Amino acid sequence: MIDEPKIDSLGAGVADVAVEGPPAAASNVPKADAPGGGTQITAEQGSAIPPDEMARLGDEIVNALKTVYDPEIPADIYELGLIYKVDLDDDRVVKVDMTLTTPNCPSAAELPAMVENAVASVPGIREAKVNIVWDPPWDPSRMSDEARAVLNMW
Repeated sequence: MIDEPKIDSLGAGVADVAVEGPPAAASNVPKADAPGGGTQITAEQGSAIPPDEMARLGDEIVNALKTVYDPEIPADIYELGLIYKVDLDDDRVVKVDMTLTTPNCPSAAELPAMVENAVASVPGIREAKVNIVWDPPWDPSRMSDEARAVLNMW
């Protein structure tokens, strides 16, 4: 379940438009470093995109991300905690910071394109760009309870 969108100041001219990551991510720790993963969806402070539209876009971006599965793992990449940050600019270009389960991931060539296509398919999004990051490294603690249940990893 995803919390209702809210706007909190994160400083440095960025507002958290807040789609919380998987439920296990609720914490006072910065979302990208939160246990259980966590996804931070941000936009420029004072964005030209109205708050209700931003909330809709945030929800639809998360829904789009949840349609992308690692071909070798029966859980979506969002619930696996592979999505670290989603940034939406006023031109409706979305930048996604994501990681992979390992640098040697056999799906490394196809997953970023799958994410770009999924996010770009959201009505109102002009373009999506994916950046693969390795810090912090992914580990199973970033998974949501839903992913743990699917993978029987308790």
